[in-house]
Amino acid sequence: MIIDIFLPLSLIFIMFTLGLSLTSNDFTNLLHNPRAFFIGIINQMIILPLVAFIIISMMGITKEIAVGIMILASCPGGVTSNIITRLAKGDTALSISYTAVISLLTIITLPMVTGISMKYFMGAEAPPLNLISLGFTMFLITAVPVFAGLIIRSKSKNFADNFENTATKISTILFIIIIIGALASEWETFINNLFQIGPAIILLIIAMIIIGYKTSNWFKMNNRQSVTVAIESGIQNGTVGITIGNIIINPETGLSILSIPSGVYGILMYFICLPFVFWYIKKTGSIAKNDY
Repeated sequence: MIIDIFLPLSLIFIMFTLGLSLTSNDFTNLLHNPRAFFIGIINQMIILPLVAFIIISMMGITKEIAVGIMILASCPGGVTSNIITRLAKGDTALSISYTAVISLLTIITLPMVTGISMKYFMGAEAPPLNLISLGFTMFLITAVPVFAGLIIRSKSKNFADNFENTATKISTILFIIIIIGALASEWETFINNLFQIGPAIILLIIAMIIIGYKTSNWFKMNNRQSVTVAIESGIQNGTVGITIGNIIINPETGLSILSIPSGVYGILMYFICLPFVFWYIKKTGSIAKNDY
């Protein structure tokens, strides 16, 4: 009961924090640079789930764990990707724009990918799934809080500026609590599947960071944009994955097995992505000064 309430409320607050950092320009900035927009969208909405499916197939992962990885691969970026982009001195405005737009698009795409994945990997064992209901639930716990934060910023910029840092810290703490809860409640399942989940997720993160960085270079994007696309391609909102997994299969106690891959991911991404960030800063020497 506590998890049923705490988990969605935590996600709502995390998404509200994202909305608090947005302005209406963040939804229109990408239209002024369609090349950056389409590269980011294709990487995150099409290539990421495809790469995840290939990795799952290569490693022989099946049933709930496979579905959980596909759910993770269908999640949008989050506040974490914006923070890491800022740390890497990438294009933070572009990162926030990606997160805002893709967070809304996944209201439609995530339920679709989840439904197809459950039918493919679980077959007759798949629990019933109402795609419209799942999409509406995602709308309530992701889009509505984002727009609420956006409205508050438009009405009271001073309050939004003052509260944003505090809200980000609270969101980080909530995220850590969720990850710990996800692993603790399904510790045996986590241990039994660690040698499958861990390598698969590490491979997925590395592959998408490289793909994001290389495709940006191929299309002549500047250094700041390239590292931003790489981070956005490799980092997903693990809290969304955990929440959706628990909505689909809601156990009497603890968290759903569908949530385990997102929980493992929430830990591993820091060990994989942060070294890449520092490598990038060292590699480039000085960040390109041209603005987005």
